[in-house]
Amino acid sequence: MNATISKTRIASIDVFRAITMFLMMWVNDFWSVSDVPHWLEHAARREDFLGLSDIVFPLFLFIVGMSIPFAIENRFAKGDSALKVVFHILMRFGALLVMGLLTANLASGVDPAIGMAKPLFAILSVSCLFLIWNVYPKTEGKKKWLFYALQLLGCAALIFLCIIYRDSRGRVFHIGWHILGAIGWAYVLCAFTYLIARQRLPYIVLAWVAFVALSMATASGYLGSLGRLLPGRWNLQAFTMSGVVLSLLFTKYASKVPIKRFLPAIAGLGAVILLLGLFVLRRFWIISKISNTPTWLFVCVGIAFISYAFLYWLVDVKGKKSWFWAISPAGSATLTCYFTPHYLYAIFTIIGLSFPVWMTAYPQGLLKCAAFAFLTMGMTAFMVKMKLKLRI
Repeated sequence: MNATISKTRIASIDVFRAITMFLMMWVNDFWSVSDVPHWLEHAARREDFLGLSDIVFPLFLFIVGMSIPFAIENRFAKGDSALKVVFHILMRFGALLVMGLLTANLASGVDPAIGMAKPLFAILSVSCLFLIWNVYPKTEGKKKWLFYALQLLGCAALIFLCIIYRDSRGRVFHIGWHILGAIGWAYVLCAFTYLIARQRLPYIVLAWVAFVALSMATASGYLGSLGRLLPGRWNLQAFTMSGVVLSLLFTKYASKVPIKRFLPAIAGLGAVILLLGLFVLRRFWIISKISNTPTWLFVCVGIAFISYAFLYWLVDVKGKKSWFWAISPAGSATLTCYFTPHYLYAIFTIIGLSFPVWMTAYPQGLLKCAAFAFLTMGMTAFMVKMKLKLRI
């Protein structure tokens, strides 16, 4: 990797993203399995514990942060002005908020009184997202206007669905960010921070420290309601900015320091952050995803640094990207992969698919969840082949 941001995709980032998405699809299907071991699930709000499910979302935010410098610098390399980059950031932010609002309301159920059951509503609403944000071929003339018409149709249909929506308790479409909305708030603040600081690492580190300080101040109650102004109590921004920091460390030093020294240094830095969380911050706050504690932040950031150092060595140094071919669609078509389960669960419900009790019990139930995750990857690959790919 050169001293300037590379224009090419970094294979290990795609693999890291694919692994994280696979884990997300896997753990999100645990609801269908009985007796899942506690260490795989989310910890309770007041429980000082870190389950595997508590790590997945932070890792995704971390990867979002890692991608920010490459995305912004590539836009400048293509000749975009700063104003165009600002517009692009705001458009991505808006798209994530819309998607987050939709998924939050879908999670609240659908009242059949609106004239359709939840499976049909999910299929129609997610299809609207594809109409709006699909990667359409670059064409001119009539086909170009056809694609514009499809986008307008998607917007109109989605607005209509939001108007008629009532959840399982009869409530109208309501504000709720869910995962994608929360990612949107983290992304927009970190993207604008990077846009101001660009490749000046000290300023990026200072921004990370500021987000961590806000997280600690919120957890201590010093900020009151201001600390709860954004989803995640500033931890989500800190997770994302830590990914930006790591990207710049690789950009500036991976080509200057021998890889046998550089990667252990990155892993060592991650170990220090992890130990600070476990043995210093834990004196003040428990490890809790639901409570968004700074301890959870530090432990997960430490895990992310160590994990990425290993993946970079395995994928970019040793060239083992092919090992992950089965889950690779999730690395390059992440949003498509995220929404694919909405289609699958709706189809399962419509056709009345059910599994024998023995298949949904531990431990074989975990294999069923893994099969569902692989099915998601396969359907994602098929959809991309059919020119259906979400991109914002």
